[in-house]
Amino acid sequence: MAKNSQLHNAKNAKKDEFYTQLSDIENELKHYKKHFKGKTVLCNCDDPRVSNFFHYFAYNFEHLGLKRLTTTCYKNQERDLFSQNDSERAIWLEYFGDRNGNRVPDPEEIGIHYFEGDGDFRSAECIELLKQADIVVTNPPFSLFREYVAQLVEYEKKFVIVGHQNAITYKEIFKLIKENQIWLGCGFKGGAAHFFSKYQDVAVAGDHKEGMIRVSGVVWFTNLDLPKRHEEIVLYKKYSEEDYPHYDNYDAIEVKKTELIPEDFNGVMGVPITFLNKYNPEQFEILGMESSAGYDPEIVGVPRLKDGDARPAINGKTTYARIFIRRRKEA
Repeated sequence: MAKNSQLHNAKNAKKDEFYTQLSDIENELKHYKKHFKGKTVLCNCDDPRVSNFFHYFAYNFEHLGLKRLTTTCYKNQERDLFSQNDSERAIWLEYFGDRNGNRVPDPEEIGIHYFEGDGDFRSAECIELLKQADIVVTNPPFSLFREYVAQLVEYEKKFVIVGHQNAITYKEIFKLIKENQIWLGCGFKGGAAHFFSKYQDVAVAGDHKEGMIRVSGVVWFTNLDLPKRHEEIVLYKKYSEEDYPHYDNYDAIEVKKTELIPEDFNGVMGVPITFLNKYNPEQFEILGMESSAGYDPEIVGVPRLKDGDARPAINGKTTYARIFIRRRKEA
């Protein structure tokens, strides 16, 4: 999909109905299994007719050792799976595990409750369910990502959620990343994913999947620890002024790709935001970020050499968004 146009169009139109594939959920959540035992999981942006998050946790309830599964739905109707709900009312569901021994979440084992309101995650009713949860796992609305994450942080919840890598450049989100309050999960294969969606797909033929839409740059955001967060990036390149030019307007050098970080340089480096896919906070320190969004005055130890455009520039030409980093230990 060229330049994420489909995602941007959906965001501008407040079209947020993107449903995640079960295979993508399984591939990510297998890395967090130890965190779920004895926990209450909330999927608070999910329609159980099409939500593979609800499917995953319901069918793996005993395997994960869950205590309770809750999902909330925003004004949905005509649920084929739960025939009791035949009116346009928001509902929330709860599941406490298998009761009849077939290890399958049967409809009669799932409690169905009606909201007084519309089931918006910001409503008092949904916040009450959020308070009762230990871990939140879902694909929240792209257009409300800042607000959604802020709520999770406010109520001190653990989470694994889908977002777009552009959210990294939001000052509210980057502040949390810089302070090691949230980080990226293992990710989608190739940095792109196919979602079930009613919107038109503009993917090229090779990427097209019937009934689905391709979105590039999607990532998982989490505050649950996982093994990859402690893996050090293997460095092999040597520093030279020719290969690593100095920025015109920042006291730092340009590193075009994460794998090209020099092993023998101890100063400040500007790296792409994709660096966060391999970021180990024990190996590197994040100092700040600069992008077209503007200059960040809170960057520590990276003097700005010139006023004007905040984006890092080399020989008068600006770069893409850059995260400023410095190694924790001297080479």
